[in-house]
Amino acid sequence: MAAPRTPRAPRGRPPTKIVAPAAAVPARAKQARVEATALAAGRARIAEGHRAAGREPPRRGRRRRAVVPIDDTIRDPEAIVTEDEKLLATPASPTAPVDFRRTDTWRVMRIASEFVEGFDTLADIAPAVTIFGSARTSPDDPAYAAAQRTALLLAHAGFSIVTGGGPGIMEAANRGAREGKGRSIGCNIELPFEQTTNPYVDTAINFRYFFVRKTMFIKYALAFVVFPGGFGTLDELFEALTLIQTGKLSHFPVVLFGSAYWGGLIEWLRTSVLSGHRISAADLQLLHVTDDPEEIVRIVRAVHH
Repeated sequence: MAAPRTPRAPRGRPPTKIVAPAAAVPARAKQARVEATALAAGRARIAEGHRAAGREPPRRGRRRRAVVPIDDTIRDPEAIVTEDEKLLATPASPTAPVDFRRTDTWRVMRIASEFVEGFDTLADIAPAVTIFGSARTSPDDPAYAAAQRTALLLAHAGFSIVTGGGPGIMEAANRGAREGKGRSIGCNIELPFEQTTNPYVDTAINFRYFFVRKTMFIKYALAFVVFPGGFGTLDELFEALTLIQTGKLSHFPVVLFGSAYWGGLIEWLRTSVLSGHRISAADLQLLHVTDDPEEIVRIVRAVHH
């Protein structure tokens, strides 16, 4: 009797090539142009902030770190691709060869080490106030002087000052903290373009991941003071409001400086968001709007003293 035949393994099929619809190609190219333009504008904002402060913008390339780098040996040698970008990238094909040190599993180790560095460095800074605002605000802008004055008064009141460590409003706040003999902290972030730490920072940490940096802004602060700014400033503002609204933060004042700048946003929240029953009237009361640095200090001290 003949031996049973071994089943033949199915032949592998070549991978199906996915072809984007013709209409998607121009849309994708347009999106790429918009994103490239936004990135260039961000680079220009940072450079403008440095020039306004009388400094040459840093050259494009790898940033020098103020704190010992974490796992720097496993990073790709080429510059510009940030760790956030790698983390958020769509995973490669499962059949493609992968260096384990560059997988999401290994990246968790790097994220954890970045949290550890932040916790170790900032553990003794409380009480602190985090100040946000545009990186392109020049020293002759009234908002710069107001941020400097606010930080100085908060430092005199015994508060440390935490910023994103860059130019503009961040620099003004760190400058005021130093002038007020308070602790001046800068939490910088790895960007596709250079953003060096401003010269008024006493304690500097350089982060790769936005969410780690954002955790430090909130964890070690007793209040947020928000000066006029763009998407990054709005991101921090609404994240704080969301955490307060959902009970993750308590006794956490959020103060907006500049009634003329923030008035339109407050009006939109009232006439569109509140009237559409998407927030409650109490949610709007989470925001304090003022044009007076002294009032900012009173608001923060009223909650924490």
